[in-house]
Amino acid sequence: MTERKLTLTDSSSGKTLDLPVVAGSEGDPTIDITRLNPELGYFTYDPGYGTTANCKSDITFIDGAQGILRYRGYPIEQLAEQSSFLEVAYLLLYGELPSAAEKTGFERDITYHTMVHEQVNTFIGGFHYDAHPMAILSGVIASMAGFYQANLDVNNPEHRNLAAKRMIAKMPTVAAAAYRHYMGWPSAHPRNSLNYPENFLHMMFSVPAEAYEVNPVAAKALDLLFILHADHEQNASTSTVRLVGSTGANPYACVAAGIAALWGPAHGGANEAVLNMLNEIGDVSRVGEYVKKAKDKNDPFRLMGFGHRVYKNFDPRARIIRKACHDVLADLGQTDPLLDLAMELEQIALKDDYFVERKLYPNVDFYSGIIYKALGIPTSMFTPMFAIGRTVGWVAQWLEQAATAHRIGRPRQIYTGYGERDYVPLNERG
Repeated sequence: MTERKLTLTDSSSGKTLDLPVVAGSEGDPTIDITRLNPELGYFTYDPGYGTTANCKSDITFIDGAQGILRYRGYPIEQLAEQSSFLEVAYLLLYGELPSAAEKTGFERDITYHTMVHEQVNTFIGGFHYDAHPMAILSGVIASMAGFYQANLDVNNPEHRNLAAKRMIAKMPTVAAAAYRHYMGWPSAHPRNSLNYPENFLHMMFSVPAEAYEVNPVAAKALDLLFILHADHEQNASTSTVRLVGSTGANPYACVAAGIAALWGPAHGGANEAVLNMLNEIGDVSRVGEYVKKAKDKNDPFRLMGFGHRVYKNFDPRARIIRKACHDVLADLGQTDPLLDLAMELEQIALKDDYFVERKLYPNVDFYSGIIYKALGIPTSMFTPMFAIGRTVGWVAQWLEQAATAHRIGRPRQIYTGYGERDYVPLNERG
């Protein structure tokens, strides 16, 4: 079979260069431009890396035009309906669905590592009482490199695997502890008798004064949300983890960097922004007014939780979570004016020609924020909830990169500053 290539001609010099076309198992073909600068003296300009592939990966496939999301080849719809979060975690980490014995062993390992060193709680206690949970999460995860110094050889597969399990196990523990620090509650230790989402709810909401019963509806909803958030290809936080990992940094530093990237309102903070938007609208009677504002290009107001950078169709995760959102509200019997407002906004957006023509469908952030609110999770914890699920994707991507030959990440730039100029002594400056 003849290798595909793209022939590039520099009109100023007359030089030509054949650029190989690299094809993955699915998705658009990609042009390999590694020889562009050495042979023709050019770099490429791609703000936001919207058309640049920075790695080869076997983990997640997205087709934004068709609204497709698959983990290791499995459609997200099938995994959401039939799997569990820890089974999906195993799939993302190791490439295949586990056998019954492998699943049991993996769940046991994660449960075993949910405890954190007591000094971690002391560290959390040093934060200001109203510190954002994401500030605590990024700081504590980075500090774990100091707690597990004996297992930090990134070239050792056993050390890498152990670090991956530790982070998946401990992220909910740290997130819950951050919330309890804000509330002024004592830390709640994990319970080995509870599954992953149940344990998180216990660590979040249990109090010493009375027994806490985990709501199965809440636990099921969280498990689904964690599955939907587990990985999403080379998004901002995941590519940050890979970039930091390319330097040989320890895995805790890499994931802490991912947490920092996730914190932004355009990324993991989007579901928090949705609730802030709903609070600004305030009442169902004002939805029409704000929809008009959103259509006005001269108005700074924007509807949060609609549309997506990658999906030009309905976000497949949003289709799944939309049903779950309505089911949760029905099962919990929630009556909340803000939730009624969100449902009214959803109906307008799904029917209004302005939104339909521009494919501004409600996305996963729109619905996840509503579910979290219905479960009693405070707005400040929305992004940490995202981080709990996405930790699996971060460590899976980190493991994949660490196990293969790779170069240190080094994007280029277009310099727009001064040319060379001479230093002017202070007494000669005007």
